[in-house]
Amino acid sequence: MRIGIAVVVLATLLSSSAMARARLGIGPLGVARLAVTSVLSLGGLHHGRAFARQRHIRTASPRPQNLRSAMDSDLRNPAVRRQVAAATALAGWHGGQTAKGWWQHADGGYGWVGPLFWPFASNDINDYIVWGDSTGFWDYGYPDIYAAIFAPYGRDELAAFTGPSPHGQRHRRVPPLQQFCGDDRSEMAGLPIHQIQQAIQPNETQRAALDELANAWIFATQMIRATCLTQTAFTAPNRLAIMHQRLGAMIGALSAVREPQGKFHDLLEEEQEARLNALAEERRRISTANGTTEASAQGCGAAQSAVLQWPADEIEARLHPSDMQRAALKTLQDANARAVEILNDECQPQDAITSPARLDAVEVRLADMQQAVHLMSTALEAFYATLSDEQKAQFEAIGQKRTV
Repeated sequence: MRIGIAVVVLATLLSSSAMARARLGIGPLGVARLAVTSVLSLGGLHHGRAFARQRHIRTASPRPQNLRSAMDSDLRNPAVRRQVAAATALAGWHGGQTAKGWWQHADGGYGWVGPLFWPFASNDINDYIVWGDSTGFWDYGYPDIYAAIFAPYGRDELAAFTGPSPHGQRHRRVPPLQQFCGDDRSEMAGLPIHQIQQAIQPNETQRAALDELANAWIFATQMIRATCLTQTAFTAPNRLAIMHQRLGAMIGALSAVREPQGKFHDLLEEEQEARLNALAEERRRISTANGTTEASAQGCGAAQSAVLQWPADEIEARLHPSDMQRAALKTLQDANARAVEILNDECQPQDAITSPARLDAVEVRLADMQQAVHLMSTALEAFYATLSDEQKAQFEAIGQKRTV
């Protein structure tokens, strides 16, 4: 089963390389490397069947000192994931003395937690496609690209996440970031099989399709996990490269889910689909009661806050660019404006009422994000090539010195 899925995903990724190169500027070797690396990293996928258990969502909010226990039990709750990510992102920033970081999402979460882009990515994707719970996924967009260019963390602060702290005890509250990458345990990585079975009472054909879909979701989670924390980037061009790779893995992972998701959906009768929709609505109701709102779509479509405006004056004051550098900087600023336009013109679709339609919406959004990252990456690399080491250091310090 897993070999078959691996072959399908690998073939899908490789066959789409021409389109990716044309649209996003990805070389064929890069596409092949990502596909092969993702597939080969899934040796731990050993579940013949994924009978995931859905526990009751807990309402307790984790405090910083209880992050580890919260991460072991409550991560199916989007509100808890948001709070865990926020507490961890700030624990290694400015010595953990701040209550809010300037790169915070509209829902209170963070797209960058130390060197990691998009914590709990597979959970956010699963929640929206399966449940229609948009909290988490639709808050990702241009602000995360901005935070990759003007990163909030310096080298010493990143050390709090990736290794022994150079400052002794003060960073010990930071949990291991691998826990943010996704869990291959069936009850965390897959579908709530028992709940779905109880809701729809599937026949044998539907039960087999549901098992196939569960396996596909576990495989997709493993693909996304393979690009989590592969390196720590200390420069803006490298951070954008990490974003591009991770977004590509998410897009590739959807290939594993698309066919079994559509197959299972097509086998449902109208009454069964209504029961499944009622189950999803109940989950969203509980999430809202626990402090998670459906306003997260505002995060990707709303006008940018003042803190995310392009810092033209600060760049000029810090770098004192030459005329040649100003020309490259103008190109970078134009690319930034285009990235904002791409990601803010269209956001969460209101007519995506079925799981296949929501999967399509996720794929479009991720492709738009990857396109915006590519535009910024190309312009930023050209600008960086004109800078001295001192100017690069000054550019990197812009986000690190910023407060809310």
